This record gives sequence, C-alpha cells and structure tokens, in this order.
Amino acid sequence: MWPLKKRISLKESGIFEDFTDCHSHILPGVDDGVQTMEEALEILRLYEELGIKSVWLTPHIMEDMPNTTTHLRERYAELQAAYSGPIKLHLASENMLDNLFEERLEKNDLLPLGESGNHLLVETSYFSPPMGLNNILLRIKTKGYYPILAHPERYVYMERKDYQRLIELGVKFQLNLPSLAGMYGNRIKKKAMWLLSEKVIAYTGTDIHHYDTFQKLIYTGVSKNAQKLLDF
Repeated sequence: MWPLKKRISLKESGIFEDFTDCHSHILPGVDDGVQTMEEALEILRLYEELGIKSVWLTPHIMEDMPNTTTHLRERYAELQAAYSGPIKLHLASENMLDNLFEERLEKNDLLPLGESGNHLLVETSYFSPPMGLNNILLRIKTKGYYPILAHPERYVYMERKDYQRLIELGVKFQLNLPSLAGMYGNRIKKKAMWLLSEKVIAYTGTDIHHYDTFQKLIYTGVSKNAQKLLDF
C-alpha cells in the first residue's frame, strides 16, 4: 500500500474511513475537553473530511467533574440541534472509578456506551488503582453492564499480569490512537503495540480534547506494523 515509506500519517493510512470513534471529549463546555459549540462543530467538519461515520461523546464524570446525566443530555441535545451533518452522534460517558461512580452505579444513573446500552467506559487514576478494583468491576457486571477500560496502555501501575486478570474478569479494552502515534511517549506506545499484538483491544478512540491536538494526531506518522495491527 505504501512500500516506500516506513511510516505514514494516520490521515493517509485510511484508518478513519468508516471509523467509529468510541472515546471523545467533543461535547462542549462540560469537562476539560472542547469548550465551545464552534470548536465542536469544527471538529465534526474535520471528522466528515476524514470519513468518520460515528462518534461517541464520552465526557468525564468524576468527583472533580461531577456532571449529571440531565445536564449532559441537555448539552447533547444542543449539539444535535446545532449539527446537521452525516456523522452519527451518540452520548455516553467516561466514568472514573471513584466514590461518585459507586453512588451512580447504585442508583443505575449511568450513560452506557454501545448500541446495546450495556457497556460502561471506565477509567482509573493513571498512577494507582482504586481500592478493591476487582470488586468494583464485579459490581458493574452484577448490575448488568460490561466494563470497558479506557486507554489501558496509559496506566503506569499495570503490568502484563494485571491485564490478564482484567481479561479473566470480562473487562474489555479501548485503545487511544494517539498512543500508537507516540503522542504520550514511547513507553505508552510500546504498551499499545503489545496490547494490539495480543489481540485484546475491542474498541479504539481518539480521546480528542481539542481541535489543535486532533489535527496534530492525524498528521502524525505510524508504523506499517501499527496499521496492520489496527486491521483486527
């Protein structure tokens, strides 16, 4: 496909054609992602140019960003009203496994990911797991949801045995494309490549927070091997 190049940009690779972005922070003014409706629409126009077909808006819900389901649905309705393009928009959330999540799980006050409505995108601190991580994940499953761990390659505390234990618990993994492009550093890139090679990645996403960083991402080169592994 590109025999003379050792690397190719994500834009040139065609990975975004008919792509579903399973992790984004495009919903404006609700977390540390996009802040204005104008920027959100600008990103969606770029998505159209790339051939992306659908995107899951997954704003943070955590003790530091205690978004309510009602507020997020209101902002989502505003974005739907403002955007008239072909990309399918879906609302979910990225849930930090903290005390607020425990309260919301108990009340079943959640915004699940996926068409079936029974998957939850979850995350932990990058540096240490919450107390009783396995028990939290089992409670999620008891409530009828499948946990999807956001960007597993980025957790400093996780080693191979930790990933294997999560897989045995029925946890699915969502990879960030910037990890493969080396935008978080070489160590995380190596972990991302390993997880792909082990065929344990179920979902991919951009984890986009800003237009400028997304533009940088699409023009960043990835290896031939990374592209082959993405064709799982």
